[in-house]
Parts: sequence; structure tokens; C-alpha cells
Amino acid sequence: MGGTMTRGFHQISCEGDTLAATLDSGSGPTALLIVSGGNEIRSGAHNGMARLAQLLSQQGFPVLRYDRRGIGESSGENKTFLDSAADIKAAVAFLRQELPQLQSVIAFGNCDAATALALFGPAAGIDGYILANPWVIEMDEETAGEEPTMSAAAIRSRYWDRIKNPRTIIDLLSGKIDFAKLLKGLRRASQTEQNSRLSLRVRDALCGMDKDAHILLAKRDTTARAFLSAWNSSDFAQARDTATIRVETLDSASHSFADETASEWLTEKLLEALRAA
Repeated sequence: MGGTMTRGFHQISCEGDTLAATLDSGSGPTALLIVSGGNEIRSGAHNGMARLAQLLSQQGFPVLRYDRRGIGESSGENKTFLDSAADIKAAVAFLRQELPQLQSVIAFGNCDAATALALFGPAAGIDGYILANPWVIEMDEETAGEEPTMSAAAIRSRYWDRIKNPRTIIDLLSGKIDFAKLLKGLRRASQTEQNSRLSLRVRDALCGMDKDAHILLAKRDTTARAFLSAWNSSDFAQARDTATIRVETLDSASHSFADETASEWLTEKLLEALRAA
């Protein structure tokens, strides 16, 4: 399946505002909706999402990307991913209206876009999910916009990786590693913690889905580690037993799957999901 690709630019109505959107053509009955994470515009970092859309379109799959309200070329106020339900719903409705041959809409999001899709995708009529490094770290008004503090579980995972590396002992003895900071980190890693309210919302959303959800994790990424800690806890036992949810990890620290190996892996997983729909 394939053919000549065209790229069109559109405006999607959303509660009185407009979403700036890009649609890469495809003749197939399954389309991919890409939801951007954070405050990233639809082209992605270094045009990564635009290149991904072009590649998938060349395989015959239509791909829609859009700027959330208040981001990039879209109008309105940026109210963060937790207020993006209407944006996702409007994008799905546009896809189905623009491409009447569609039988399935698969959605892909990374970081808080993955979380938004888990929370709001079912009400928008999405038929399948690829959720990369879902964001489950709680941020309050005082810490919003700051670099998130690593969870104890993520710190334990990172220190275990370092301890397994013989170079760590050499760096300790040579003074390249600050011993006081190492002790502080180990104390933090020994703490126990409860899953965040956001992670429990994501758990409930995943358990309530009746569509396939494929969760992709770059296992050395901080955000992925926080999700994996929650996923492996007793709170997520029901989610782990849900037949429609599948989790795969890649030995990578690239949050956005930016390096060549990670990018190829992500593309392969997206094509698998699209072809299986």
C-alpha cells in the first residue's frame, strides 16, 4: 500500500476557537492522529513529527497533526493537556468528516499527550492507542512549569543502572562523583511513596478502555520510569490483567525517541498498530 503523498493545511473548529492542523494524505481505511505533548507544536522537535507523518503517509496511512488551543498557530488559551478533551474530539471528528473512507482512527501521543489520550480518547471515538512514556507525575500550581522532581522509584532505577557500571566505583574513588550527593540520592531512593492522583486517573481510564492500547516506554527516561513504577505497583494490578493493554520497553533514555535506533523502533510499532487495525 502506498502512493503519492499530498500535504494539506486546515483549520478545525473547536469551541469557538480554531486548531491549526496538517493532514498528510493516504488512501487506506486507517488514519493516525498525532497529539503533541507539552507545548510542542504539531511539527514536533526538529520537525520529527512532520517527518514521521510523511513516512507513514507514503505507506498509505493518512496522518493528522494539530496545534492544541493556545499553542503554535491555533487560537484560544493554552490550558494544558488536562483541558484538551475538546481539542482531541474536534480533531477526530474532522478526520472522519474529511476522509469518509475511514474505518479506524488510531491515536499516538508522547508524554502528557499520551496521558490526555488515555483520559479523553474514548469519548472522542478513537479506535486504538499508542501511548509513549505517559506522564503520571503530579504537578501543583507552585511547581507547574518547573523541571519535575524524580520519583523515588525513578531514582532507584537510575542508581541501579549506575551501580551495575564498574566505572562508578572508579569515579567515586577519583572524586568525579560527589559522595555527599550520592548519599542524598540514596536516602531519597529509599523512601516509599504513593502513586499520584494523576497516575490513578490514568489507571482507571486504561481499565475502562474497550480498545487496544499499546504503551511504549523508553525505559531509561525519567517520565517512563515514573510510569513503570506506578504500572508495577499493586494499584495497577487490574490494568496489568487487562487484555487490551500491552506494554513494551526500549533500552533508551530518549524521551522523544529521537536517536536513529529509537526512531526506527517507534516507527515500526506505529506501522504495526496501523496495519493491525
